[in-house]
Amino acid sequence: MLIASNRGPDCLADPGMPITASRVREAGQPERASRALLPAPSVTEEPPVFLQSESPWWRAQRSEAPEIPREFGSGSRVESLWLRAAGLQPGCRLVSVSSADGGVGRSTLTAAVGGVLALAVPGPVVAVDANLRAWGGLEHRVPRRSAATVWDAVCAGDALTRPPVVERFTQLGPTGLRVLVGESVMTSQRRPPSWPELFGVVGHLRSVYTLALLDLSPAAVAPVWRALAWATVPVLVSRATVDSLQHTMRLLAHMKAVGLHETVDRAVVVVMAAAPSVAREVRAVQQLAGQAAAHLVRVPYDPALARPQALDPRSVSKAARSALVEVAAAIVDRCPAELDPPDAADEAATDGGRES
Repeated sequence: MLIASNRGPDCLADPGMPITASRVREAGQPERASRALLPAPSVTEEPPVFLQSESPWWRAQRSEAPEIPREFGSGSRVESLWLRAAGLQPGCRLVSVSSADGGVGRSTLTAAVGGVLALAVPGPVVAVDANLRAWGGLEHRVPRRSAATVWDAVCAGDALTRPPVVERFTQLGPTGLRVLVGESVMTSQRRPPSWPELFGVVGHLRSVYTLALLDLSPAAVAPVWRALAWATVPVLVSRATVDSLQHTMRLLAHMKAVGLHETVDRAVVVVMAAAPSVAREVRAVQQLAGQAAAHLVRVPYDPALARPQALDPRSVSKAARSALVEVAAAIVDRCPAELDPPDAADEAATDGGRES
C-alpha cells in the first residue's frame, strides 16, 4: 500500500493514511501556491489575459510555424506532430513526468522529448526540475548560460509572470528548450524549494510558456500524485527490466484503485532501454504493460541518452529519434488543438494506438 509522506506542509497531514483519489485532489488546495497548479482552463473558459494577446511575447522570435529539421525526415508521424503542434489552443498545458522507481531515465526523457517539443511547438517550451533534491536532475542535460536555478525563481515571486524576468532564470537547450534547473546548494541562503513553493513557480510559468514539463521524483508521495492527476498528459517512465515494468503496472493499478481512472487513461508509458539488446522475458512483460497502459512507447538504447551531458535529440540514432517523436506526438495528441472538430477535444486524449 502506498503511504503518503509527511515531508513538508503541502503533503498529506496524516502520514499513516493511504493515498486516495479524494485526498490527492483535496490535500493542499486551500493554499494559494497549490491552487496555481490546477489544471489548465477548458476550451470553454476564457484564457488568462496574457494568453489572449494577438501577439504573444515570443512572436518576435518565431513568427512562423517551425519547419521540420532534416534529421527527423518526412514521415507521416513527424508531419502530424508538427502540424498538430502548430495548432495547439491557447493556454499552457502541463506534462508531468514521473515513475514507479528511481534511476529509470526521467530527466533524460524530459530533456530529450522537451527538446523535440521545443522544435515542433511554435511557442516556447519549458522544463522544470521538480525532484526537490540537491543533486541529479536536468542540470546535467542542458548547457548552463547562468548560475540561476529554481530557487531564484522561487525568490522572484509574482515577477515570474513577466517574460524578461523568467527568461533570465532559465537555461537554454540546443533546440531552444528552456530549462529551470534544480538547486544544488543547501545553505541558509539557498536550498531546494518545498512543494508549495515549486507549485507556485509552475503556476507562474504557465502564464508565460506554451507547454511545461515537470521532471518529478518517483510517485511515492502525495504531491507527485497530485501533479500527475492535474497534468494534461501524465508520463510514466520505466526501465526495460522485468522489475521496473512490473512496478509501473502496479502503479497504474494503484492509481485506478483509488479512482484516478482518467489519469491512467491519459498516461503515456515510456520504456527506456538500458542496453543495446533486450531480454526475451523483458519483451514479454512489455507486451503486458502495453495492455495495461493507454499508450506505450519503447525508446531503444542510445549512447547519447546514456551520457550525463547536454542532450540534443537531433544527434541521437534514427531509431531513438523515431521513438522520441512518438512520445512527443503522443503528448501533443492529448493536448487540445485547433485541428480538433467541435466537442472532440476530449477524444484527442485517446487518439493513437494502445502501443507503438
